[in-house]
Parts: sequence; C-alpha cells; structure tokens
Amino acid sequence: MALSREEMAEGCALFCQAEPIEDLVIRVREIEAVRDIQVRKLPARVIEKTLLTAEVMRIKIKLPNAQRLQFLAGQYIDILLPEGKRRAFSIASPPHSEDVIELHIRHIDGGGFTGWVFDEMQERAILRIEGPQGTFFIRNDKTDRPMILMGGGTGFAPLKSMIEDLLEHHDTRPLHLFWGVRDQAGLYMHEQARQWADQHEHIQYSTALTEPKDDDQASYTGFVHEAVLQKYPELAAYDIYMSGPPAMIDASRTAFLANGAEKRRIYFDSFEFGLDVPVRVLAKPH
Repeated sequence: MALSREEMAEGCALFCQAEPIEDLVIRVREIEAVRDIQVRKLPARVIEKTLLTAEVMRIKIKLPNAQRLQFLAGQYIDILLPEGKRRAFSIASPPHSEDVIELHIRHIDGGGFTGWVFDEMQERAILRIEGPQGTFFIRNDKTDRPMILMGGGTGFAPLKSMIEDLLEHHDTRPLHLFWGVRDQAGLYMHEQARQWADQHEHIQYSTALTEPKDDDQASYTGFVHEAVLQKYPELAAYDIYMSGPPAMIDASRTAFLANGAEKRRIYFDSFEFGLDVPVRVLAKPH
C-alpha cells in the first residue's frame, strides 16, 4: 500500500522491507528541514476530549512541564501502546502551540484503539508518544509559487497545522484549501476553514462531497481531486500538498501529473486504516 503503481513500475522499493543480497551504494536526498529535529519519546496527559462528529474525536494532550515537542507543521506522532504496537496520527495544532498537541481521531469499526478513545478514555489519561515523524511539511525554498492543499476526511488535520503555521509567520503565498468528505457532516471544522478564507485574501476554501444529502451545500460534488482539476486544469505552476487515504492519493497523483503538475512539487501524506487500527503507511517527500 505504500507504493503507487507508477513507483513500482519504475522499480522503486521500500528499504524497510528490502534485504540486500550483495554490496550496494545508497544515495539519499537529505531533507535538511527535518535533519536537526530530534525524535523523542514523551508522556502526555489528555486535557480535552471533544466529539466533533459522530465519527471524529478531537483530543488535546499536554506534555510535561518545561517539555516541548519540536516539529514541522504537517508531521505526525506515534502513540505507543502495549506489546510494541503504535498508532500514528497527524498533528493538527501548529508548532507554536507550545506544549499542547491536538489530534483528530476517526472512529474505525473494529479498531481497538479508536474504540477505546471514543468509549473509555477519560480526560487526564496518560499516553506515551513518539515523534515527530514524517516528511510532509510546507517547503520554504524561496519561492512564491501558489499552493493547493487537499485533504480527505481527517486528512484535514495536518493541513490545519500547516495553514495556522503559515499565518503565524505572515506567509501570504496564494493558498487554496480543498476538503473532500462523504457529506457535509464530515466537514467537522468547516467554520474554521471558512474563517481563514474570509479573513485572509490570499486563502481560498472549497469543499467536495461524494454523497451529499438533500440539504447539503458544497462547492463541488464528486471526488476532491476532480474538484481541484475543475478549478485548476493546468497545474504546472502549483505546489500541491495532499493528505488522506491511499486511494485518494494514488488517483490524485496520476490525474495531477497528467495535467501538468511537476512530480517534485507534489507532496503527500498517505495513510491506511487496518482492521485493528489506523496505521500510517508512508509520509513522502515527493
């Protein structure tokens, strides 16, 4: 699930799953922005548990006094569980939120951890976390290229962190946020996204619903990547950031590349929900 069909055809492989059978040389493109960020294991206390929709819970966790998790907007953390298990969730709060981390957790049928979060976890519960993880973050390479941020479902979470961080740093690059869900109830922070667009001229916000109900209102009907292409049929000039399930990422990359997007200007965070848990599959720099 971690590699697209195109990558497999190109001979790409996952080093974490590969066993070398002879001497080899590995050439790595180092991403300097994450090079000096330390991955840490920390305890964290749940200080807020808020049901945003019937399927999405927002929790906020507080780090110990005098502790702070340094991360880049868009990265994620692992929640460490017994028996070596771990669950990955994107950080929805911006880096300047200091010692409080916000997570958006979708309830998964049969998911032991998400079921516990929804039904049993109480405020003041202690979690163990490890992070930050991933290479999904806004590139600041001295460019004024406009940005398209596209999220599916709780893929909105890292995009929220990115936008709030950009605003904190007075970054006014043109930005268009697309959020795709099944119906309007899934837009669990719709008013927050509308507020960004209303208050900042350089931000636009559009929604896409795949199964709208009779009274639902949205910018587009259908898949979210199709909404992007309706608005921007030529993508060569844009940096594209997208977060959501692998099927969305796979279809979007293929369509965007066919419409002029540069491969090196497409950044994504792809994750899959397993039978037992939501497990992060890959966070890629391209």
